[in-house]
Amino acid sequence: MAMAQEKQFNRIYTVSKLTRELKAILENQFSFVWIIGEISNYAVPGSGHSYFSLKDEGAVINCVMFRNQKRGLKFEPENGLRVIGLGRISVYEPRGSYQLIFEHMEPEGTGSLQLAFEQLKKKLDQEGLFDPAHKKDIPFLPSTVHVITSPTGAAVRDIIKVATRRYPNCCIQILPVTVQGADAPEKIAQAIEFSNQLNRSDLIILARGGGSAEDLSAFNSEVVARAVFNSAIPVITGIGHETDFTIADFVADVRAPTPSAAAEHAFPDKNMLVRTLNRLTLSMAAALKKTLTRKTTLILDLESRLKSPRRLIDDHILKLDDHGARLLKALENKTSRAREHLSFLSRRLIGTRPDIQADIRQLTALSDRLGLAMGTCLEKEKNRLGKLETGLWAFNPESVLKRGYSITRTLPRRKMVTNAQDLTAGDRIEVILAKGRITAQVKETNR
Repeated sequence: MAMAQEKQFNRIYTVSKLTRELKAILENQFSFVWIIGEISNYAVPGSGHSYFSLKDEGAVINCVMFRNQKRGLKFEPENGLRVIGLGRISVYEPRGSYQLIFEHMEPEGTGSLQLAFEQLKKKLDQEGLFDPAHKKDIPFLPSTVHVITSPTGAAVRDIIKVATRRYPNCCIQILPVTVQGADAPEKIAQAIEFSNQLNRSDLIILARGGGSAEDLSAFNSEVVARAVFNSAIPVITGIGHETDFTIADFVADVRAPTPSAAAEHAFPDKNMLVRTLNRLTLSMAAALKKTLTRKTTLILDLESRLKSPRRLIDDHILKLDDHGARLLKALENKTSRAREHLSFLSRRLIGTRPDIQADIRQLTALSDRLGLAMGTCLEKEKNRLGKLETGLWAFNPESVLKRGYSITRTLPRRKMVTNAQDLTAGDRIEVILAKGRITAQVKETNR
């Protein structure tokens, strides 16, 4: 009876109804709450929603952040990260568990922009986008430069001013983009891709004036970083002030601290180049003049030391005549000594009364043999002397000239000419023939 009366006066709940009423109470009582804790068990399934736990030293609560709310995040949640977030309490009826649905989240202590910057920087660095091996050389004298920046900002005016002062010959083409706002990263990336498709510029300057971290956030986006990395045209960045660093700066081929500094790096100083060129021209002319003077002195010295071929031949003829005379004298002396020895032997023979007739016959035979040998020796030496003289005359320039050849020399230097390329129209030349010389002037050359 007591239980029946209790059931009559008290309400009986189903599991579902009780769960729904608890859900309503919790959602009404805690419509939105700020909460702080550490992320754990972070997971993102195919739906794109994020499921994780938020914990502290004493408790754990299940959390979810739907894909639409995640789009506003400027960093990527990860396990172990302490965050502060705004969420609403809800009950998941099928399991009868309560959870926190996040609408907003930011890292504790560090701003979301700074955390997003560090996360993206680490990711791109691991992929090699900052590797110096991928940096391209900046052209020394660019003919056309694309400047990607805001068309109304101070950066574009600074760049044009510096370029006009340093290198007015260069063509600057402005590719106007928005440099801050939600659509700025995509617009900047499209401008870089458009410049590469045109393929008309030698260099890209990506610039923006100073601003807060939020103002520079477009240049900390992944889409801009990859566009800079994939550019076949070298990129110089001049973003913000000297103390500002962006992801685009790390990826770019050269990072300049300001837009003006980027222009200084891109455009050489024409006046300084002209002065350097003039100085080098004068230095080269002086060096060339010095070299020509030294070579001329050397040639004149060699010419003074060079003997005439006629004199060389005459010297050889004198030597041949001298050797021939000495040879004849040596033969005469040898013959004389042989006759004296023969006379001595004859006298000895006569003293011993030998067979005079036999000795006379032997002596006659020996004398004949000696005369024949002397004649043969003289003939051989004469033939050798003739061959040497013939060889000398074959190398005599006068013999070559007699066969119809000539020697050509420039005037007044009298330098031997062996190549028509050494002469130009109007040059005076001297032609040496077998008999006489001719002075002429070149009308044209056939090279």
